[in-house]
Amino acid sequence: MVAELISVGTELLLGDIVNTNAAFLARQCAALGLSVYHQSVVGDNEERLAEVLSEAMERSDVVILSGGLGPTEDDLTRETCARVMDMPLEEDEHTRRRIREYFSGTSQKEIPESNWRQAMVPRGASVLDNDNGTAPGLILEKNHKMLVLLPGPPAELIPMFQKKAVPYLRRLQPEVILSQTVKLCGIGESKAESRIQDLIDAQTNPTIATYAGTGEVHLRLTAKARGAEQAEKMFKPLIKEIRKRFGTAVYSLKEEETMEMVVVRLLKKYELTVTTAESCTGGMLAARIVNVPGSSEVFSQGLVTYSNKSKRRLLDVNKATLKKYTAVSKETAREMAMGGVLASDADICVAVTGIAGPDGGTEEKPVGLVYIACCIRESVVVEKHQFRGNRSRIRELAVINGLDLLRRCILDHYAGGGHHS
Repeated sequence: MVAELISVGTELLLGDIVNTNAAFLARQCAALGLSVYHQSVVGDNEERLAEVLSEAMERSDVVILSGGLGPTEDDLTRETCARVMDMPLEEDEHTRRRIREYFSGTSQKEIPESNWRQAMVPRGASVLDNDNGTAPGLILEKNHKMLVLLPGPPAELIPMFQKKAVPYLRRLQPEVILSQTVKLCGIGESKAESRIQDLIDAQTNPTIATYAGTGEVHLRLTAKARGAEQAEKMFKPLIKEIRKRFGTAVYSLKEEETMEMVVVRLLKKYELTVTTAESCTGGMLAARIVNVPGSSEVFSQGLVTYSNKSKRRLLDVNKATLKKYTAVSKETAREMAMGGVLASDADICVAVTGIAGPDGGTEEKPVGLVYIACCIRESVVVEKHQFRGNRSRIRELAVINGLDLLRRCILDHYAGGGHHS
């Protein structure tokens, strides 16, 4: 069953408003097993909307429209759909009563005349009551085609779609499409893809695809199944094989879980505290950790030691080390991490020092050179990285790799190295 999305509104077309509705509806359609091959954005123009709608109906079984159901003259979705479907508008007493009830609960005494337009419903359409506004949603069915009309404001569209439209759409497709994300860190997209190329080549159901993020790679597994339980069974052997191939590079199986969430969860699990010692990242690593609710239980302090003087004073980095190896070196990173533990009395310290650019690089130590160290249980691991990109990207990559080193060190010392987060 093929679905198509049409977003209506000149403000979307001009980029004045970000079209979050389309992203939401696309995900919902996938979950319902509806295949979405086309999306359109059209301004508040009746003829252009009619043209786009006619094209959509030729190639799709279900067309979902969002926006253009308001009370003003430029809200044309209802009228245009009624004309294209040849379903004349007539007043719906139920909707009129709901509009009256809506306004009775506000401080506005008189109902604007324009709002009564929203009580005009195409003959034979099903009305989706709006519990958060005055514009009702509508479902128009004719000649094996279905139009679903939804209000534009997300606060109205989302609950209406989930509570009112989904039951209609669910009966169209017995199977659903469900996804499972596997998140990796410390490996590039092309390398990750080459490691599972045989799985990609052999895919039927579920399928597997790679997506690159900043310093991360996400594998999206997608299955067509009769329900979540069946999909989970289909994902299980594939996830087991991915874990076998990538080991601790797999850091989460949850779409909404970030690296810092995983780190805070592990710190809490093993009752550990952490401090950060940062140079080139200037506090970004600490900020990511404290973004997580509950991080106050595990985060000791963040030290931003940008200058050599502050590295010596706050982290007890040896003056001779800085002179011989410079601030950007594995030796300095090591001493920063060890000094951070002593300065804060935390269990662990992650330290970052590097050259974020655009200036300051040399042939021997180019822009993007970053050393990350983690001191835990009196042992120190130092990793050397050569990142590419502008100043902002280099700093972001340093942060995500710092968090990942912290995660892996916790697993190595407290989960025997073989466990996964």
